[in-house]
Amino acid sequence: MDLSSIFKTVSAQLTEQQTALNAADENNHDHGDNMVKIFDLIQSAVSKKSDKPVDEQLTYASQVVEKEVQSGSAKLLSQGLADAALSFASTDLQPDTLGLLVKSLLNVKEEQEPQKEQGGVLGSLLSGLTTKKEEAVEEEKKLGVNELLRAGMAYYQAKQDGSSDVEALIGALLAASPMGESKHRSMSGSLIANAILGFAKSGN
Repeated sequence: MDLSSIFKTVSAQLTEQQTALNAADENNHDHGDNMVKIFDLIQSAVSKKSDKPVDEQLTYASQVVEKEVQSGSAKLLSQGLADAALSFASTDLQPDTLGLLVKSLLNVKEEQEPQKEQGGVLGSLLSGLTTKKEEAVEEEKKLGVNELLRAGMAYYQAKQDGSSDVEALIGALLAASPMGESKHRSMSGSLIANAILGFAKSGN
């Protein structure tokens, strides 16, 4: 498993939906173009540093995106890559840790002070699909009350609509992410998460 393969898959999915993403962008009509450009840059950046540790690859990709693309989405993804680098400084890239990459790229933020008693919605989902149970519990404790409430509401709404567990998880993550605040970013965020979680489930 390597970052270049993961981001190549993400880029392919974004390219496939590029026209739809542009159409969903009611302001500039170029969100699909921007996202394809950003992830092509990310994939190229991590490829150039493939002999380096994962956190260094992510840091370099963050710097490249920040320098090369000036847009709101690029700023979010550059920060997400930087956050992911911090997460993987002490964690290997494995199928059961890819949830950290998804959470970081979507900018799902954590509270500074851990919350000791929460409902378990997001943590349980992550444990079932991307992380070990004990790790998911610890991650869940770091999410604030507001984030978990939004995530929980999104999850149960998705389940009522007949969505699969993966779709419900992504909806919950987007509810706690700035990527979920607009239609076009929500669409691209969902595509990114689907591609990466696909790797997590298949163990590629």
